[in-house]
Amino acid sequence: MKKLLLIAAVAVMGITANAQEFRFGPKAGYSYSTLKVKGDGQSETSDPLHTFYIGGIAEYKLSDKFALQGELLYSPLGGKVKIKEADPEDPTTFFNFKAKQTFHTLLIPVSAKYFITEGLSVSAGVNVGLILSAKSKLSADLGMGPLFELEVDKEIDIKDQLNTLNLAPFLGAEYALENGLFFDARYNLGVSNLAKNAQGDEKLTNSFIQVGVGFKFGGN
Repeated sequence: MKKLLLIAAVAVMGITANAQEFRFGPKAGYSYSTLKVKGDGQSETSDPLHTFYIGGIAEYKLSDKFALQGELLYSPLGGKVKIKEADPEDPTTFFNFKAKQTFHTLLIPVSAKYFITEGLSVSAGVNVGLILSAKSKLSADLGMGPLFELEVDKEIDIKDQLNTLNLAPFLGAEYALENGLFFDARYNLGVSNLAKNAQGDEKLTNSFIQVGVGFKFGGN
C-alpha cells in the first residue's frame, strides 16, 4: 500500500510539473500593414494602414530554453494609396485620389521560441492568414476647369478578387515579466500572391509589423 501511495504521489507531481509548462492568455496591439505590387520588373509599396490585432495565445515550454507557441488573432490588414496632382498653371485643374484596401483577416501564427534569459525570448514561425472579407474604399476629387468639379466616395467588395490564404513567415521577440504580463514585436513577411486573377508575373503581397501586449496565465 505504501508503494502504491508513493507511485501515486510521484504521478501527481509529474502531472503538476507538466501543467506548469503550459501557459495561455489574451494579447492585443498595433499593426502596421502595407501592400506590395510586383510586375514587369517593377514593384511599388503602398502607404501603411495603421490598425490593430486582438486574440489569444497558448505556449508550451519544452525546456528552460525552448517553447512552442500557437495563437488565434483577428486583424484588419491592407494598405492605402494616395495620389495628388495639380496643374501649376491652372489651380482649378487638379486630381486627388485615395484608395484604402482593408482585408479582415483571421491569423493563426505558429512559432518556435528560444529563451535568451528567463524573460527575454526570440521566435520564428509562420503566420497563416485567412482573409474573411475585403473592402476597397475609393475617394476622388477632380477639378477639370472652373466649370466642372467631381467628387466620388464609395466602398466596394473585392473579396472575389483575392485569394483567401495569406502566408507570412515572421521573426519576433518577447519580454515577459514574472507576473505574466508580456510585450512582444514581430515582422511578418507576406509571401502569398493575393491577386486571384494575376496576369504574367504580377504579384500582390501583404506584409505587416505587430507590436503588442498580453498576459499569460499558468506556469510557475
